Amino acid sequence: MIDEEGTQLGIMTPQAALEIATERGLDLVEVSPTAVPPVCRVLDYGKYLYQLSKKAHDARRRQKQIQVKEVKFRPKTEEHDYQFKKKHIERFLSEGDKVKASIMFRGREMAHPDYGRHILDRLRQELADRALVEVEPRLEGRFMTMIFGSKK
Repeated sequence: MIDEEGTQLGIMTPQAALEIATERGLDLVEVSPTAVPPVCRVLDYGKYLYQLSKKAHDARRRQKQIQVKEVKFRPKTEEHDYQFKKKHIERFLSEGDKVKASIMFRGREMAHPDYGRHILDRLRQELADRALVEVEPRLEGRFMTMIFGSKK
């Protein structure tokens, strides 16, 4: 048994430990039930739960949420549009987000998936110093997609 300051009170019966806890106006909490003998602690259980929730809240607040941003291309995207969209991808990567580059095919464009693969390969080469390819280009229905992640 451990008291509220953290000093060990030794091995005792559950009834004796409960009596000590009630004398001090605190709760008896089983900290490690699998230990031999089980370890109990005398503490204010409400305060303990509050501290745990505050720690969990702070941990969630410090986490960085990584989003997946999508940039869409077409097989016949012109040079200026390509450069404009590439700058968006670079900005998203610098902010720490992942980027999903998609090529959308319509109608007869489906007969030439190599046009889309050419655009994605060009992106891979031009972003090689800033981005890692996390998912290789793959054709899913009318879309060919590739996912980039930022280099640390």
